[in-house]
Amino acid sequence: MSNKNDPTNAQSEREIVITRIFNAPRELVFQVWTDPKHVAQWWGPKGFTTRVTELDLRPGGKWRYVMIGPDGTEYPVKGVFREIVPLERIVTSDEFDEGFEKIVNADLPRGIVMTAIFEDLAGKTKLTLQIMHESVEDRFKHEQMGVIAGWNSSFDCLDEFLAKT
Repeated sequence: MSNKNDPTNAQSEREIVITRIFNAPRELVFQVWTDPKHVAQWWGPKGFTTRVTELDLRPGGKWRYVMIGPDGTEYPVKGVFREIVPLERIVTSDEFDEGFEKIVNADLPRGIVMTAIFEDLAGKTKLTLQIMHESVEDRFKHEQMGVIAGWNSSFDCLDEFLAKT
């Protein structure tokens, strides 16, 4: 039986966790996650391209990517880095940039914090993506937008990119 006042339970209800193991060393996975020229090659669901307009990899630094759908629709996203532990962890806000709500015609979730954890597995990399929302309702909105399928598709693209790199 769960206790509704249990903060651990409350956190898990607001969180989406996606894990993938990549057949590449942690250093390489971290590099392609943080280098703008690499990010532009794999970020976004299959069929999308990405334009990196800003990536200042330091606490307080900003990032902004524009995902471009197969039909040319642009989906701008942005964030501010909160914590960076090289090769281990990146914590950042993850926000929909101005105009995104007009594209999807939805009440967008706000206050998302994303943590990417990079773990070495004997030459492979376990990447755990924790997506924390301000409320259960915001997590639900994000799920309805397809965030889980979107990230899994992005990870497929990352896997293909790593195989070529």
